[in-house]
Amino acid sequence: MATLRVLVVEDSLTIRHRLCEVLAADPDVRVIGQAGDGKRAIELCRELRPDVVSLDMMLPIMTGLAATEYIMAYCPTPILIVSASTNRGELFRTYDALAAGAVDVLEKPRGDEPEGEWERRYVATLRLVARIKVITHPRGRDMARDSSTDGSALPAAGAGPTSLPAQRTATAHGLADRPVPALVALGASTGGPGALLDVLSAIPLEVTAPIAIVLHLNEPFGEAFASWLDGQTTRRVAYARDGEPILAWAGRVAMAPPGRHLIVEGGKFRLSHAPERNFCRPSVDVLFESLARDCGAATAACLLTGMGRDGAEGLLAIRQSGGYTIAQDEASSVVYGMPREAALLGAATAILPLREIGPALGALGRVRLATRQGA
Repeated sequence: MATLRVLVVEDSLTIRHRLCEVLAADPDVRVIGQAGDGKRAIELCRELRPDVVSLDMMLPIMTGLAATEYIMAYCPTPILIVSASTNRGELFRTYDALAAGAVDVLEKPRGDEPEGEWERRYVATLRLVARIKVITHPRGRDMARDSSTDGSALPAAGAGPTSLPAQRTATAHGLADRPVPALVALGASTGGPGALLDVLSAIPLEVTAPIAIVLHLNEPFGEAFASWLDGQTTRRVAYARDGEPILAWAGRVAMAPPGRHLIVEGGKFRLSHAPERNFCRPSVDVLFESLARDCGAATAACLLTGMGRDGAEGLLAIRQSGGYTIAQDEASSVVYGMPREAALLGAATAILPLREIGPALGALGRVRLATRQGA
């Protein structure tokens, strides 16, 4: 096994030493650098080129978020956020960092875990994150350009096709003859925060179909994500409540709450504590399969970046029921796991880069309006 080269970034000297001790105990892991602030983290990342960065959010000089934006813009490296989840502000910074290209997040040890459990999970998560081939992150570069001296900004991930007229986008993706969806559903895992933000930002507000989302996000970091996403987009976003009619969510986004499956049944959202599916609760498959049963051809669904296979069978069920289905392509995925499984099953009506998914979903709801206006 190749030695895992880790850069540890943590402002607390005590915690930093503890993290380094945990890593030093594994003969296949080597700490190649330590930093106590974001500026030094960037310098060491560029100089040492680690396999993975263990990064705290609350740092002096430059925050963990600023460091993430710069690293993902100019020296893309897999980043594991190791952070506390004690307040809303820190949770929001963590979501910002995930949207800027950080791969995953792990809660700092609380002190009540069984002996050795957190340490094993820390090393295992670092190994997993290090295996992910990250790409230059356009949002990170856009955010970091003001403090950069060695790179020009790239367009934001949602730029470009979002301005295409609805009729042309619909024709390009074979949507012109499809019904306007009664509900749009999105599923995502690793890399999902940024992907969801890009897709939602590119769906025009004229599209009033309710949007349902399942995102895999480690506990306890999921509890405030809907509020964060609500503040990032022009659409209202909230966690779904059991028994609410779907029509009450017209023009809004309903997310599966942490630890509960989201189901559509009898025209209502239902929440369930049923067993995990694909090791996940909430599960994308559970939502998608319920939509295939309840909404059928009136569903448009997309499976975005993520590790594993959750959502692939559900996307196939929606396609077989006559719904329109999209899988994100490999080049734009942080992890081409879930969408790859969907593609292999033949579950996707279309396989699209991230920047085209929002416009395609938007065209489903706008094409008839655009056609009438052009008549």
